[in-house]
Amino acid sequence: MKSQLYRCEWAKSVLAVVYHDTEWGIPQHDDRMLFEHLFLDTMQAGLSWELMLRKRENFRVAFSGFDPEAIARYDERRVEKLLRDPGIVRNRQKIEATTRNARAFLEVQGEYGRFDSYLWEFVGGKPLRNRWRSLKEIPNRSPQAEALSADLKSRGFSFVGPTTCYAFMQAVGMINDHVVGCFRHAEVAPLSSSRK
Repeated sequence: MKSQLYRCEWAKSVLAVVYHDTEWGIPQHDDRMLFEHLFLDTMQAGLSWELMLRKRENFRVAFSGFDPEAIARYDERRVEKLLRDPGIVRNRQKIEATTRNARAFLEVQGEYGRFDSYLWEFVGGKPLRNRWRSLKEIPNRSPQAEALSADLKSRGFSFVGPTTCYAFMQAVGMINDHVVGCFRHAEVAPLSSSRK
């Protein structure tokens, strides 16, 4: 009989399992992917992550492949078009925030060369590795997430509170929050945090 892998309790649906097993918690240094994750986490505020996973491809089509340069140019007409798209989250504040965030993201890139260079400073350039034993032990914010949130807000980003920033940091591997019993905890731990 084949033994089953143990994974983090939140990975229950097929989409969540694939995301958990192949993407969540892997140190990410590609600016385009960092923007995509920031986009999804800001859109998710107050909603379920499962909904974001189900709508991810619709978001990709509706929002120019998560290209921050294209999104930064969105005008009111484009926002109105997006508000009529049933495949995405039709929240005016969040849609307008994505354009502001794209502009702010590009400004950070201009200042640091890469968003990656700016972002990873908040964890000293390498992933923080936690050793939680269960989902209930995992916090929804940290001092690093609070610092990132405050700095992003000072740069004009929206929907980037400490809880959103913590989820973002988990997603892009700045924090390894796979529980210790999860097979991905050990797999993710040795991954290099070197920038490409």
